[in-house]
Amino acid sequence: MLALNKDAATYFYYQLRAPQGGTGLKYFQDRQLSEETMKKFGLGFANVKSNDLTRYLKSKGYSDTEIRDAGLATYHEKYGMSDKFWNRVMFPIQDINHRVIGFGGRVIGEGEPKYLNSPETEVFDKSRNLYGLNFARTSRKDHLILCEGYMDVIAMHQAGFTEAVASLGTAFTSGQASLLRRYTENVILAYDSDGAGIKAALRAIGILRDAGLTGKILHLEPYKDPDEFMKNLGREAFEERLASAEDSFSFELRMLERDYDMKVPESKMKFRRAVVEKLYQVADQFEDAKPFIEMACDKYHFGYEEMCKSVAAFANKQEMNAGLVRRREPETVQKQEKRDEPLLKNQKILLTWLVDEPGVYGKLKKYISPDDFTEGIYQKAAEKLFESLEGGHAPSPSAIMAALQADENAAEDEQKEIASLFCTKISDHLRQVMGIREADMEGETSEFDTKAEKEKALHDIIVSIKRASLQKYMEKGGSDKNAFSHILEAKKALQELQKTHISLD
Repeated sequence: MLALNKDAATYFYYQLRAPQGGTGLKYFQDRQLSEETMKKFGLGFANVKSNDLTRYLKSKGYSDTEIRDAGLATYHEKYGMSDKFWNRVMFPIQDINHRVIGFGGRVIGEGEPKYLNSPETEVFDKSRNLYGLNFARTSRKDHLILCEGYMDVIAMHQAGFTEAVASLGTAFTSGQASLLRRYTENVILAYDSDGAGIKAALRAIGILRDAGLTGKILHLEPYKDPDEFMKNLGREAFEERLASAEDSFSFELRMLERDYDMKVPESKMKFRRAVVEKLYQVADQFEDAKPFIEMACDKYHFGYEEMCKSVAAFANKQEMNAGLVRRREPETVQKQEKRDEPLLKNQKILLTWLVDEPGVYGKLKKYISPDDFTEGIYQKAAEKLFESLEGGHAPSPSAIMAALQADENAAEDEQKEIASLFCTKISDHLRQVMGIREADMEGETSEFDTKAEKEKALHDIIVSIKRASLQKYMEKGGSDKNAFSHILEAKKALQELQKTHISLD
């Protein structure tokens, strides 16, 4: 298929320079492209006749099926094989290794669709390739410029901005963002300045953030796109616009502000609530939300402390709505204790596990801390146990019990509960959890004795304790300026832990 695409690109290239390609050549010349630029990008022309390419490729030995599979022809029962591209200037699409994987074609004159692209094939995935990246990846700039169209990329490369790329006739995707991340951390969006371009830019900003990329917005007014801007104002003016590109968060706030009348108090309050929601969305993708909150407060004269509390409260509400924290109806102490029973059992199991098998501590210490134990007596036991294990010492039942007995607030039944940690084997707990009785085993090895089962049990217990720890924190309604960051960090840690395999090797 790659060989077939290369032959098709060669055919289009020579058609542009043949007598029948005159209209195509004029189109590119009218767009002020040099012969050198047209050659660099392999620009071509698909003839007005609807089966020229098919006949040429068949003469090269390719079958009808291969030509169709490459997305270069279609089959009609009445008319047979016909070219997909005809009467169009052609833009070969290359992967990062300069191999032709597909085509884009613009119709000459009137006709729909204006732009036609190859369908997805075995070698062409639109969501994981970018037009011009084969050149841009070697530009040695500290950023890449993301455009909307082929001509924008070509015009910018001709002007010396070889770091320009474009999506391939589709909306920008997370796959394309991941591809960009291989080559840069900074992306400047050079989208059209009309309503559709602004909407696309706002969408792309979120995708870039999700990929861990920093996005900026290039302002092209009064012109619509980079190609038009370059033709009217030139390279130096474009350089100035690049240097003054707007950070993505300021751009988002500015676009958000347009929907509200800031002179009307009610409308301004609605805008403030919209900013709170935007801060939550943005900060969910960053470890530290403070710079964004400070920026919004400085720009719109909001109180910093109050804004922090509002964002934290909004975060709590979102997590509740997502089901991570369930609102409680009034319940009796007995019902509450019953609900907490599985959680307390998991905390006890983990402590027993550490007492029984101290070596497990090294596997889990980066995931869990004594603060994650929500039951007071278990938390105190965890503090002493973790301190001992961190120092490289085997758990000392006598030392831990002595510390707990010295605590006047520790009831006798609590002390007995902790004492049970030192006289119970983790295997007994796991049999209980998995519903396996000693009498049922008949000398056979139980499932939990396999390493995989023990690893899964340990993972599930840690996730359960971490989730409950986060719930407890959020239910307390923390609203200080650090609460929001804490919630986000804890949520991210939990999400990461859920995807992490904890090995007992």
